[in-house]
Amino acid sequence: MLSVLFTILMIGIFGKLIGFAFHAAWGLTKVVCTLVVLPVVLIVLVVAGFVALALPVLVIVGIVALGMGVFSRR
Repeated sequence: MLSVLFTILMIGIFGKLIGFAFHAAWGLTKVVCTLVVLPVVLIVLVVAGFVALALPVLVIVGIVALGMGVFSRR
């Protein structure tokens, strides 16, 4: 009986830890994409001569970032 209770509690605890790990990984992925991937992609587009494509992407990302900054403050 104690082993069943132990198993149920272990599943509960490790389930919460796995959920926390996925949440942390998602947050880390967003930070890496924002700080590393997007600037590198924009720089590569400009160097490759795709300024006509890089500029609208930069404008859209800037508007979204500005909107998120304004609307996230309460």
